[in-house]
Amino acid sequence: QPVATLHASPSAAMQAFTRTAQSSVVCCNLQRSRTRSQVRSRVVAMAQGKVEPAVIIGGGRVGQALKDMGVEGDVIVRRGEAFPTTPATGPIFVATRNDVLEDVIKNTPEHRREDLVFMQNGMLQPFLDAQGLGKNTQALIYFAVAALGEKPTDGVTDVNPEGLTAVTGKWADAVAARFHNGDLSCHVLDAKTYEASMFEKLIWISAMMLVGAQHEGSKVGDVASTYKDEVVALIEELLAGTSACAGAKFTPGAVERLLGYARQVAHFPCGVKEFAWRNGFFYGLSEEAMKNGKPDPFPTHTRLLKNIN
Repeated sequence: QPVATLHASPSAAMQAFTRTAQSSVVCCNLQRSRTRSQVRSRVVAMAQGKVEPAVIIGGGRVGQALKDMGVEGDVIVRRGEAFPTTPATGPIFVATRNDVLEDVIKNTPEHRREDLVFMQNGMLQPFLDAQGLGKNTQALIYFAVAALGEKPTDGVTDVNPEGLTAVTGKWADAVAARFHNGDLSCHVLDAKTYEASMFEKLIWISAMMLVGAQHEGSKVGDVASTYKDEVVALIEELLAGTSACAGAKFTPGAVERLLGYARQVAHFPCGVKEFAWRNGFFYGLSEEAMKNGKPDPFPTHTRLLKNIN
């Protein structure tokens, strides 16, 4: 994936996140007997759209995979290249790191910005709101691409054989159709349902990486097994605090879903990264609560962060 330097500093980004969070935050599983192919067939049948020719920003592993599952007319835009004039309509997949999102938006013609599809990990909503793109298409990616040119591995789990990848917004059906074309599961969700799923994934990556960082050399599988009690306690704290602070409504079984995904990606290394986009969201809420004389909604999270800083 292309790497560039974002003009705004991480602290500035965190301040923007916290300001937006303060204003906005305060205010069934399928039977196991079904085979994976049966479940996937049902999910694919749910697709209502078609694969639209798309602009794909970023020529790394994910960007190339998106093109491989696409159609004639797709265009990959790499770092430093001008935005193409064709296709003139359709989704614009942003397959880059979080730290170049501001530049990506600036380099996209204003009349096409509503077509940007954001797929990055972390809490994107405050940033997108500040950019005037709060209602843009967003996707939660639960598939992995091991190397450039390789076929993606779907993030189906023993708990969710129907898959966890989800999308919402203007181009949701077209995004789902493209993923299905690549034999990947994808669910089209309304905005409120998507929000809860987004918080779950944010909690997953924040909790798994933070607990793993307490134990040098740990991988996600180690966290889900050897340090299971620690990560479950942290996940439960983040779920409860997010419900209280942000009004998120999680469906039953969130802990089991997140542990199921951890088992699927057990080989992933652990490390707290992209702080402003991930753990920084929860830490910002903790700071705001304590500044106002209220209890920290995430005391374990705060303590574990201080352990590694």
